[in-house]
Amino acid sequence: GSGDGQGQILQRFPEKDWEDNPFPQGIELFCQPSGWQLFPERNPPTFFVAVLTDINSERHYCACFTFWEAVESLQPQSHARNGEGEEEEEEEEASAPVQPAQLFAPKSLVLVSRLDHAEVFRNSLGLIYTIYVDGLGVSLENVIGNLLTCTIPITGGAQ
Repeated sequence: GSGDGQGQILQRFPEKDWEDNPFPQGIELFCQPSGWQLFPERNPPTFFVAVLTDINSERHYCACFTFWEAVESLQPQSHARNGEGEEEEEEEEASAPVQPAQLFAPKSLVLVSRLDHAEVFRNSLGLIYTIYVDGLGVSLENVIGNLLTCTIPITGGAQ
């Protein structure tokens, strides 16, 4: 009814915590500080970076890229029953408030790092978003693996 909801983590990389860099608890609350709400129209994507400090006073830079996806409306629609008159149906529809045909829900991509490189984070999340929205048929696991992998050539060796 109100359009308010709770965020949930649909996918994460890595799937298990790293000992030296655990997954931030409550990150789904952090992504939408105003709450998870449905909107009657698609909002433009947003990007922000915030700094979380852990119990050891270590900084974790959290880049959040949020976009809106269409969801089916959960509002019930009225229909005529068992041959009721068309006039009654028309009057009922005319007096009923118009419900939006489609609602939009926020979806967030989040990158957590101990490095402070906001522009790299924006570009990386923008690339993941573009691949996802355009449906390019590339697995997100491969894209993320390629973004996080860095090959350093051996001095004097083959590249």
